[in-house]
Amino acid sequence: MTQRNTNGQVRLDGAADAQGTQGAPSAAPSAHMGVWQLLRAHWSGRPARFFVGAVAVLLAVLVLMLPSAYVVETPGPTQDVLGDSNGTPVIQVEGAKTYHDKGRLLLVTVNAAGVPGYPVSNAEALWAWADPNMELTPQEAVFPVGQNAEQYQQESDQEMASSQDAAVTAGLDYAQRLGVDVDGAKVTMHVDDIGGPSAGMMYALGLVDMLTPEHESGKQTVAGTGTIDDEGKVGAIGGIDLKMQGAKRDGATWFLAPADNCAQVVGKVPAGLRDVKVSSLEDAYTALVKIGNGQADSLPHCTVE
Repeated sequence: MTQRNTNGQVRLDGAADAQGTQGAPSAAPSAHMGVWQLLRAHWSGRPARFFVGAVAVLLAVLVLMLPSAYVVETPGPTQDVLGDSNGTPVIQVEGAKTYHDKGRLLLVTVNAAGVPGYPVSNAEALWAWADPNMELTPQEAVFPVGQNAEQYQQESDQEMASSQDAAVTAGLDYAQRLGVDVDGAKVTMHVDDIGGPSAGMMYALGLVDMLTPEHESGKQTVAGTGTIDDEGKVGAIGGIDLKMQGAKRDGATWFLAPADNCAQVVGKVPAGLRDVKVSSLEDAYTALVKIGNGQADSLPHCTVE
């Protein structure tokens, strides 16, 4: 029989009511049970090795999230030294006649994370270790221990400024040897968001190209890297394999590589890119002229000595 109590609720009497109360399965944990009690109920009875494994996984995740002691490098952007950087010519010359070359001369860079001001996690470093297009280097091999972000940036900017000064000196001297009147020439160089000394050779080569009437590049895209001193000597740089990847990505078919880097070049040249070994600004300019004239087959490759 069905009865309605004073609260208006329906109650089943008799046998049906007895079955509903006495024969029901055990009730689920109360909704009012605390979180801690629920967790205890969930985890109780599990073997100890389960908890050891869970702690190990948690610790591994925490370690992967910690800052890494390595620098991760990847191919960076390139810049045509005969072109503009954010609307400003990379090389500006006053007091001397300049000429336009329809080719491109690319300076190349690497992107670096893990340097002061740009930390990377151990997880990112592990990913870089497994990726053939990335390089992993201990931080102490890249910058001094204890150097902060401001000091790192100042050093990078100073290296770039010194490189540009040397490129101007070497470029004007070599252009004068080629018969160019450079008396009174004033040269400034500008590029955004790039530091370090490794673009020196390409700055100097671009300056000589602009001061001479020949179209040296023959409309080719030529990339290169290397430090330079006032006398025009080309020196070694870091990350050259990544720089060759960036050059190939951005359309270069020729790459001028410092002779002192040849050990890192051999076996790393991307398909479709031809390396040329250079030791001086004169070597680089001679190579550029031969490339533009279609006479580059005899230019020296990097080889293992």
